[in-house]
Amino acid sequence: MRGLGLSTCLLLAVAPAIQAQAALKWGPAPAVFPMGARMAVVSGDPSKAGPFVVELAMPSGYKIAPHFHPTNEVVEVKKGTLLVGMGDKFDLSKAKPMNAGDKGSVPAKAHHFAAAQGATFISVSAMGPFALTYVNPADDPQKQGAKP
Repeated sequence: MRGLGLSTCLLLAVAPAIQAQAALKWGPAPAVFPMGARMAVVSGDPSKAGPFVVELAMPSGYKIAPHFHPTNEVVEVKKGTLLVGMGDKFDLSKAKPMNAGDKGSVPAKAHHFAAAQGATFISVSAMGPFALTYVNPADDPQKQGAKP
């Protein structure tokens, strides 16, 4: 009986988080990201000046080549493991794992890369408008699709 009461309390405690996650409108991530990721806007408008929060869902093995942003960003891992490395070259041996519950920041214009180890969900907080510039322009998925 006591186990049932504890289970009910736990369910009631996490129900709002589950409901909030289900209420998010998920869709494909913007074209600047490699295919396969999904994104949902939690708050704000990433296309406009001002604070925003988005969630990004990445399948296992998903990679984002070295890039940078014009503003600081705060990343929190919600599920899975995000491997994050700094620099101009994608080198997973130099990446550090961020596990569920870990939170970190990347300063504006800092060159970094990332990969998902297992299905990974992250929350990204930053100031808009959102922009992502690849260190090597050939890594930009928008340019890869434009090849003849």
